[in-house]
Amino acid sequence: MNIRYDRRERDVVKFNPESWTPRTKIGELVKSKQIVSLEQIFEGGKPIKEVEIIDTLFPDLETKVLEVASVQRMTKNSRKPKYRATVVVGDRNGHVGYGTGKDVEVKPAIDSAIKDAKKKMIAVNFGCGSWECSCGTTHSLPLQVTGKCGSAQIILKPAPRGVGVVAGEVAKQVLEVAGIKDVWSFSRGRTRDIYNIGLATFKALKGVSKLKNIDKLKLSG
Repeated sequence: MNIRYDRRERDVVKFNPESWTPRTKIGELVKSKQIVSLEQIFEGGKPIKEVEIIDTLFPDLETKVLEVASVQRMTKNSRKPKYRATVVVGDRNGHVGYGTGKDVEVKPAIDSAIKDAKKKMIAVNFGCGSWECSCGTTHSLPLQVTGKCGSAQIILKPAPRGVGVVAGEVAKQVLEVAGIKDVWSFSRGRTRDIYNIGLATFKALKGVSKLKNIDKLKLSG
């Protein structure tokens, strides 16, 4: 059973960096403002283990709940029902995270998913790799990428300015939160599975984020 959760922005308590006591070296550097961007953390190759790091770097992070599904786990005695929440977070400027969380209640499951998404945030390389557009700005993707999860697969292609985000409902939300303004998408498989198609879209963006020297790539249609 899937529950269509209200996707409007949820009321959250504002994080206060002054009351935060870091437990990792990265956290200490972020609080002391020696690290001021997510890219600096990635350059050091260190994982993000504290949600407060993201809360400090992105105080106005947008959160969207894609799905709250009822799941069950079989034990020796009986079935244990839980809720699985799927969440995407981003700043609409090249930073996006995708996560899930489980709990016996809906709200704790969503809170767990938000924390998971923040710890898995990536930085997406923007570009304009469409042969139909030569503006040279960063409103789309630099090249075609593919993401797959289960039977769901999605292909993202650069699009010229003004096309918009041509994608299904779930993939569109992930792309928009990431800050992609123009893109074509082609999907196949079980695209009605919200978790799989959302994760496939995130994996496609993650493929772009791993590219080095993106400006030096010679792209062609």
